[in-house]
Amino acid sequence: MTNIPKTLGNSTLQVGRIGLGCMGMSEFYGGTRDEADHIKTLHTAIDLGINHFDTADIYGNGHNEELVAKAFSDRWDKVTVATKFGVRRGADGEWLGLCGRPGYVKEACEKSLKRLGVETIDLYYQHRPDPDVPVEESVGAMKELVEEGKVRFIGVSEFSTEQIRAAHAVHPITALQTEYSLWTRHVEEGILEACRNLGIAFVAYSPLGRGFLAGAIPNREALDENDWRRDNPRFSDEALAENTRFVELIRDIATQKGATAAQVALAWVLAQGEDIFMIPGTRRIERLKENLGAWKVQFTAEELAEIRSRLPQETAGSRY
Repeated sequence: MTNIPKTLGNSTLQVGRIGLGCMGMSEFYGGTRDEADHIKTLHTAIDLGINHFDTADIYGNGHNEELVAKAFSDRWDKVTVATKFGVRRGADGEWLGLCGRPGYVKEACEKSLKRLGVETIDLYYQHRPDPDVPVEESVGAMKELVEEGKVRFIGVSEFSTEQIRAAHAVHPITALQTEYSLWTRHVEEGILEACRNLGIAFVAYSPLGRGFLAGAIPNREALDENDWRRDNPRFSDEALAENTRFVELIRDIATQKGATAAQVALAWVLAQGEDIFMIPGTRRIERLKENLGAWKVQFTAEELAEIRSRLPQETAGSRY
């Protein structure tokens, strides 16, 4: 199997089920950043068959959208780009909270269009629901953006089952983006079913557990000092030690399958349904190639059931 494009939800967008999350090319995960190297990685991703790229206005406080614009300035016909609004930051990058007010939705879209250098955004997500603004109002503004030709399709991220239904009643939702992986399975408690009932694609972010499920983070010392995971509850010393159970299981399966841990973790997500897409993030070409190798890992129904039976029922540490 290869990364053959499929229709994304109830849209006309044809994207590979393995896409690329671009967030780490601008901030959050530590390390040094080289724009030329990142652009090379983005170009290589296209060459490898990836055409679904995910960014947001808060990643690098606008830098990530500008990076994507540089990389794809002469390749827009080969890519589908999703971006998001809804989490506000100040001029110096300070966090200012959530906002889903209709006026802000329109303002954020105009800024993203300018940074991306396009007239229409392929897929526009509300990054998080604003607890102070009814979902219907935010999605109503997004609907107007579609009618104005500034957005092709709309999505939502980290919405509850009830919020998904409320949003979809205002305008068809093409995709729901939420965290999903072997150690984050809460969406199986109603959210996946709601998406399937409504014809909404599910886009899994952090399918590698922010790198942990690939076995790349044995302890906190493996993280750079400016890596935000150092402040994440799942990456405390105690949580890492307890969550090693997931890595041990994945490595055992990887040995049986002749694959890497990352490929097994990604293949498991893919195996949960043909309507599930994912956007693992990386800055490195070798990791792109490794991730696409997840297609060679196939599971029988019996193997999937066995994995379920062996999975830890709880994950140490909250997601945020």
